[in-house]
Amino acid sequence: MDLKSGLNEVKQELSSDEKLLEQAFHLEKFFKKYKKLIIAAVVLILVGIVAYNVNSYLIQSRLEKANSAFLALEKNPKDSVALTTLKDNNPKLYALYSYSVDANSGDKEKLASIKSSDKFLQDVIAYHKSVLENKPKDSIYYKDLALVDKAYILIKGGKIKEAKDILIQISDDSALAPVARLLEHYTITK
Repeated sequence: MDLKSGLNEVKQELSSDEKLLEQAFHLEKFFKKYKKLIIAAVVLILVGIVAYNVNSYLIQSRLEKANSAFLALEKNPKDSVALTTLKDNNPKLYALYSYSVDANSGDKEKLASIKSSDKFLQDVIAYHKSVLENKPKDSIYYKDLALVDKAYILIKGGKIKEAKDILIQISDDSALAPVARLLEHYTITK
């Protein structure tokens, strides 16, 4: 019995070694058949990783240059080199900087000439331009402030009823609710 179980163990071990050897032959055959594709895939993956890292480095470098230029412009707004660097490396930050400068100066023409694909900045520019022109304009981001502007202009024009209708649209949880209520109170005395 002992000899028989020993032979069975040896037989099973040889069988498992045979299966392992057979799998190795299949793997070698598969590798030989698809050798070029496997090597090409590995090379492609390595090139992709290198390209991704180079691109990330270039993007980071551009952002750092733009940030340095922005900080230089904060110290000296007339620095034309920093302005060009900012424009070349981060057009969105350049548009935002241009908006800030032009809005503070009150220059409607320059404000209107700012080009930006950002919807937020476009809305803010349009709103600020309308404020400078004293023409109320709807705004997505300054909705309540636009309503207060419209109501104020209507009050100045003597259209108290329309102004009250607009002021009611401002919710009580808005930061401008106290201003709206003050304007409503002001209309009572008129």
